[in-house]
Amino acid sequence: MKYALTYPEPLRTKAVHAGNQQTLITDAPTDNGGLGEAYSPTDLVAVGLASCIMTILGLRAKSRGLNVLSMTAETEKKMSPTPRRIGRIAIELKVQLEGGSVQDQEWLRSEALACPVAMSLHPDLRQDIQVIFE
Repeated sequence: MKYALTYPEPLRTKAVHAGNQQTLITDAPTDNGGLGEAYSPTDLVAVGLASCIMTILGLRAKSRGLNVLSMTAETEKKMSPTPRRIGRIAIELKVQLEGGSVQDQEWLRSEALACPVAMSLHPDLRQDIQVIFE
């Protein structure tokens, strides 16, 4: 997939998805001299990880004939100072399934934690991820 990016004003980017024309704005965070009026690029990494985990879990549940009744996640990103980078992403994911055994839940958890975003992040980035089946 391709994306077209511009720099419409200082410390802000605008990305357009070539396939569906959706637009995404980012700002530098206030603690790094930006306005903080939109997601920062590092925010998108944390949100992308949670979204990917949820998507993979939903796809794998469907492949086993399991119905996801609800799924919610809270994500927290912690920056490391030197060099400035994401040091830790914590995610608490709560899932309600219709049907399924403990073995199904264990399989879904392992599949979700191996999502493409998780597998693409540097191993030094600490991923603290809890998948809770309610």
